[in-house]
Amino acid sequence: MIKSLRPYLLAGLLLPMALPTPAAVVNSSLPPKVAQALKASKLQDDALSLVMLPLNGPGNATVFNADVSVNPASTMKLITTYAALEMLGPTYQWKTEFFTDGTLSDGILHGNLYLKGGGDPKLNMEKLWLLMRDLRANGVRQVTGDLVLDRSYFVQPQLPEFNDDSGDENAPFLVKPDALLINLKALRMVTRNDSGKVLVSIEPPIANIRVDNQVKPLPGKKCTGDVRYNPVTQADGVTVVVSGQLADGCSSQSYLSLLDHPTYAAGAVRAIWNELGGSVQGRDRLGDVPKDARLLARAFSPDLVEIIRDINKYSNNTMARQLFLSLGAQFRTDADGDDSKAAQRVMRQWMAKKGITASHLVIENGSGLSRDERVSAREMAILLQAAWKSPYAAEFMSSMPLAGMDGTMRKRLKRTAMAGEAHIKTGTLNTVRAISGFSRDINGNTWAVVAILNDPKPWGASSVLDQVLLELYRQPKTADTAISLQN
Repeated sequence: MIKSLRPYLLAGLLLPMALPTPAAVVNSSLPPKVAQALKASKLQDDALSLVMLPLNGPGNATVFNADVSVNPASTMKLITTYAALEMLGPTYQWKTEFFTDGTLSDGILHGNLYLKGGGDPKLNMEKLWLLMRDLRANGVRQVTGDLVLDRSYFVQPQLPEFNDDSGDENAPFLVKPDALLINLKALRMVTRNDSGKVLVSIEPPIANIRVDNQVKPLPGKKCTGDVRYNPVTQADGVTVVVSGQLADGCSSQSYLSLLDHPTYAAGAVRAIWNELGGSVQGRDRLGDVPKDARLLARAFSPDLVEIIRDINKYSNNTMARQLFLSLGAQFRTDADGDDSKAAQRVMRQWMAKKGITASHLVIENGSGLSRDERVSAREMAILLQAAWKSPYAAEFMSSMPLAGMDGTMRKRLKRTAMAGEAHIKTGTLNTVRAISGFSRDINGNTWAVVAILNDPKPWGASSVLDQVLLELYRQPKTADTAISLQN
């Protein structure tokens, strides 16, 4: 069923495209120390697009090179998560369900077991275990038929492959979205040297993932050594060759994505089901849940506010892409073609009803993990300005990393006055360094800040963006005019 965009999508909720009010002073040049930081990083001034906009107090806005089309990298996630908060609502949940077309008698399910995905971005192993524990508690022990995976919730788009130039196609951050995404499709490889004996474990213990342990133990108590994980694809599965050296009492771990979505999902389900004492006699296959199938167990995801916290704090590309397609699936029409096109359409309609014209905006997958996504710094700042006035401003702001404290900002500005004063989403590609979010100045007033660097060699440029936040913080001190309720 196609839901309407509801009454909250009203026009006129923010200032027009000219960011500041007519009476405000706008600086069109870079703060001197930011210009110095650019020069020290051997970058031209026009590599940086910058907007610093006061939201609830005095201050002069800075708008520099703000109307050019730039790649925002992962700061694009702010647009996706803000749109989802308003269009889906902060309490929106995804569901994952088990169905059957058979009958249950004395613990034996005579028929097929269907697992239907609903696009849950955070269906981890714990949640899957609890769902299958419910299935077991409902009397199912043995399944005579097949394990059938229903991945039909998303109408998947055909998007270009992202090349991050690392050559590591098994990197977890490259995992694509799927209606039946389990545990972000990640395998956790842990290698330990226990009293001279090297052990390698895999979680989850999927049957067609094997280990060739070639790690040599090192003597001594100091944790030294280098462990490498090299997957080799074979006809009947994947063998991970683990090599290197590891000292006694030490451990090493790595996360890999080695299997396609159906193989991983079926393997994870069977691994948990075996641990619970169950069995599935049939094969694994894809298929849709029959209309007359009977529901056996259901699990709900955390609320959307928790999901966007994971997306923005830790810049989770896969979860952001899941959310983007979920927007499309929720509002899809027959004319859209796929859920990416549907998401693009409804997000533009949502912005238009707010009076936002974003001519530079190009959304491909909603995560920023793209060579093609674009926005201008002004457009990003206007969206932040709108979010500041949203009923869900607090939920949106709290989803972003705190400078010097957590997420992707935990190591930045740690020993400065900015620690804990800014909620900032970061963005990094090999030609992009970016920050966007909300930051407080020395007077406790909040600003929207967008700083996006596009350059073929932006190495060391994070220091430029940190300098932007420090300059924003160093506003002229003003008298405290707050009203006290104390006697």
